[in-house]
Amino acid sequence: MVNLSASLRNAVSTMTRILNVAEKNDAAKSLAEVLSRGNFRRREGRSVYNKIYEFEYHLFNKNCIMSMTSVSGHLLGMEFTGLYKKWTMCNPVSLFEATIQKYCPPDFLNIKKTLEEEIRKSQVLIIWTDCDREGENIGFEIIQVCQAVKPNINIYRARFSEITPQAVNRACQNLAAPDENVSMAVDARMELDLRIGAAFTRFQTLRLQKVFPEVLAEHLISYGSCQFPTLGFVVERYKQVEAFIAEPFWKLKVTHKVDDVVAEFTWQRKHLFDYLVCLVFYEHCLESPTAVVSDVKSRQKSKWRPQPLDTVELEKLASRKLKIGAKETMKIAEKLYTQGIISYPRTETNMFTKEIDLNALIGKQTEDPAWGAFASRVLEDGPNPRNGNKSDQAHPPIHPTKYCNSLQGNEKKIYEFIVRHFLATCSQDAKGHETTVEIEIAQEKFTANGLMILAKNYLEVYPYDKWSDKEISIYQVGQSFEPTSLEMLSGKTSPPSLLSEADLISLMEKHGIGTDATHAEHIETIKSRNYVGVRDDGRFVPGHLGMGLVEGYDAMGFAMSKPNLRAELEADLKKVCEGQKTKEDVLQAQIRNYKEVFIKAVEQARKIDEALGNYLGESVPYTESTVSDNMATVESVKRCPKCNQDMLLRQRKDGKGYYLGCIGFPECRNAIWFPDFVLKVEVDGTICPRCQPGPVHLLRFKFRPGYVPPMIPTEYVGCIGGCDTFLMEALDIHSSQNRQTSSSLNNRTPSTHGDSGYGSEGSNNSLGNNRNSFQSQRTNRNITSGSWQSKRGEPQMKKPGMLNVQSRPRTALNNRDGDRSDATTIVCGCNVDAILLTVRKEGPNTGRQFYKCNSNTCDFFLWADQNSSSTTSSSSFPSNPGSSRPQYRSSHSNASEQTVSCQCNLEAKHLTVQKEGPNKGRKFFACPQSRDVGCNFFQWDDNSTSSGGGNSYSSQRFGNHDNNRHQAKKQKTNQSGENKRASPKCGICGTIGHTKRTCPHKMDF
Repeated sequence: MVNLSASLRNAVSTMTRILNVAEKNDAAKSLAEVLSRGNFRRREGRSVYNKIYEFEYHLFNKNCIMSMTSVSGHLLGMEFTGLYKKWTMCNPVSLFEATIQKYCPPDFLNIKKTLEEEIRKSQVLIIWTDCDREGENIGFEIIQVCQAVKPNINIYRARFSEITPQAVNRACQNLAAPDENVSMAVDARMELDLRIGAAFTRFQTLRLQKVFPEVLAEHLISYGSCQFPTLGFVVERYKQVEAFIAEPFWKLKVTHKVDDVVAEFTWQRKHLFDYLVCLVFYEHCLESPTAVVSDVKSRQKSKWRPQPLDTVELEKLASRKLKIGAKETMKIAEKLYTQGIISYPRTETNMFTKEIDLNALIGKQTEDPAWGAFASRVLEDGPNPRNGNKSDQAHPPIHPTKYCNSLQGNEKKIYEFIVRHFLATCSQDAKGHETTVEIEIAQEKFTANGLMILAKNYLEVYPYDKWSDKEISIYQVGQSFEPTSLEMLSGKTSPPSLLSEADLISLMEKHGIGTDATHAEHIETIKSRNYVGVRDDGRFVPGHLGMGLVEGYDAMGFAMSKPNLRAELEADLKKVCEGQKTKEDVLQAQIRNYKEVFIKAVEQARKIDEALGNYLGESVPYTESTVSDNMATVESVKRCPKCNQDMLLRQRKDGKGYYLGCIGFPECRNAIWFPDFVLKVEVDGTICPRCQPGPVHLLRFKFRPGYVPPMIPTEYVGCIGGCDTFLMEALDIHSSQNRQTSSSLNNRTPSTHGDSGYGSEGSNNSLGNNRNSFQSQRTNRNITSGSWQSKRGEPQMKKPGMLNVQSRPRTALNNRDGDRSDATTIVCGCNVDAILLTVRKEGPNTGRQFYKCNSNTCDFFLWADQNSSSTTSSSSFPSNPGSSRPQYRSSHSNASEQTVSCQCNLEAKHLTVQKEGPNKGRKFFACPQSRDVGCNFFQWDDNSTSSGGGNSYSSQRFGNHDNNRHQAKKQKTNQSGENKRASPKCGICGTIGHTKRTCPHKMDF
């Protein structure tokens, strides 16, 4: 006996364990009851509301231990991180690009822990959530939690539309993969709703609470891309009613009574808006009042039975026929579904397929005393549903799955309506006989109709439709009679009715606002926000706040209250589900659209103040700085490498300098402090396409002249994500401050820059530890003639003073012995004569001559005065087209006998700085190869100016301006040979006699 027990325990321990997760606890219990045939064991999970049901089931050709548990709707939510959570700590416009993370709300942590514990002892995960968009997304939230614990877990999706033995077992035998496209569509929708809603809600609330403090001080003035068009429908209809002007009309009416049966004949002209004209017709008829029957028509008449029930029709009909709101209707329907009483209530399908056993479904209703006899007759005649033409390819129309007679209240009403609607759909149209009689009086025609019902059919079980007899006497063609009465009646046109909930749902469906699952939610939101009210007759009336908001945005010229923007989004989401678009495509396009509207709305915010002032009374002047003035203060530059939250560009508290700070402060204290020679820095609109994780925005710098390497201009647009090595070195940014993901380590991005139109491209973002040399790996460039286009697709800024040159070349000039007989002839990299041009633009270089490629092919550039000052034994040519640096020139002077090698193990070139500034005349070593194939080696040769001509070479790190100043001072001392103080020399213009503080030209730089 002991051995048998041990053997049994061993067999159980080796059985495959499967974790099944449903969307709600009721659904989990019903599913477990069906799969186990009522033989399951219940145990507690960490959540008191979500139980665990265990049973054995034969799956995958073997017996398995099934654990069925549930979540409670969405397990994870989306939220902003860091300072973006706080309304007053960031500008609302920054929310369009702020970092968003998924998180588990505290109320659901126990559910999450249950999943983590159960998945550890399971080999398979089966998702049993509702088979719609939201259910698919909830399924992927469950997958995310489980895969975090067990990454290699086998995952399956069960697809079903009703909790019946046939449907559930069929789902088990046809397990499929979850649909990630559908889940991505929901993620995109949730992210957009959060970004758009939060930005507009914060803007509206913070502003209007100050403008109308007495009325709105405690109000949340929310905005949603669905709720606002919904409000717009109500306001539009209300305005139509208010603007309607009733117009009087007149008409003729004839009656004829025969044996207590009165026939009313209507005028074929219906009515006229001119009293005198109608009076003429009336008097003409009175002159010859005898009526003559001109035509009698009889035909069969049918009243069509309803089509199968989808979600929208259920909401509308429950509102109209049962006076139950859409929100409560769907809540009841969800409950009935999880109890296995009806099929899935969220469906767009209104047609039954041949696979559905209608006879079995109808047979379950034959025992009811109210509609059982009718159901039996439908079975005898055979079900014949009047199918529609819509199908979501996922769920059948809403129908009862079993008979239930224990419901009470509104639950009973909803269930009875669904049953009666289902039986009516499967029945026959009502049949009748209609008679139309036409008479003439003084050549004016009048008609009367009569109806005799022959077979009520579906009307016997469907009391929500009315069709009654309308008796009429028998008339013969040519028969004449004297009318009982002939009257001229007056009336007036009536305005359209205000919208009912059913009308509003119809408009939302027509214009693609929301889905069948969210219509009721959006309507409830505008009611709870006091944007609209509901009259006693169930009609919607806009409130003062709703009217003012819609009129304010309409005054700006935006279609905020119109359905266009949201309808476009819903169409895009459908394409994501179908795989025609990606989530990223939709997010990028929609965020761009709504951000543009938001910025313009903020600029014209006074129009909202004025519109609301017409309803809420006098407003308080709003004096706070406009949003557009403060936008740059909170723009995200890049992700923090330590906590993955946004790093924002900020100004120091004393206003003297800038830094990047993580919004996770104080939990995360990572920061990048810019040196004090950074005079100004702004976030550029361009995003670096190479640095990851993105987006990494480029920064627009303005440097103090003389404090950055010569290849970086004083106005420069570059990337601090790691790809722009020159800039990283110049700003003394270490790899530990800017370490990126491994995917970016081999990528390099050229910087977009201003001022001179050329700049640096660096190596990967992992900088070396050698602080005495500046190294970079090989870079690739794409330089074309004319206007140079960076790999980011943004045109480079031209250097001030350059008129005829559209781009500055990047080649470094070095000595090259030519074979040409005319040593004074300047040739470009194409080995043809260069063209001599003159700078025409006003500036420091006005009138200065320069050489460039005659065909704009090789980007050659050389100042004419540089060429004239060079030795006659050599000419300056670009070493390689597309890699010239015109601010440097080769030098034949050898300050040392020691050979300096670059990282390519080649002898380095010896060059001299020609650009105006404190480093002019200073010599340095560089890689002899062009930058697109070379190593970007650089080293100052400060010993070359020394009288000693020593053999050691000192290299200085870019950005270390204190050392630069020390070397400059040392050079002056060595050149003079004395320790006496030399006359000051300006660091801006180079003139001896004043400093850069008093330089008259400092404003030009």
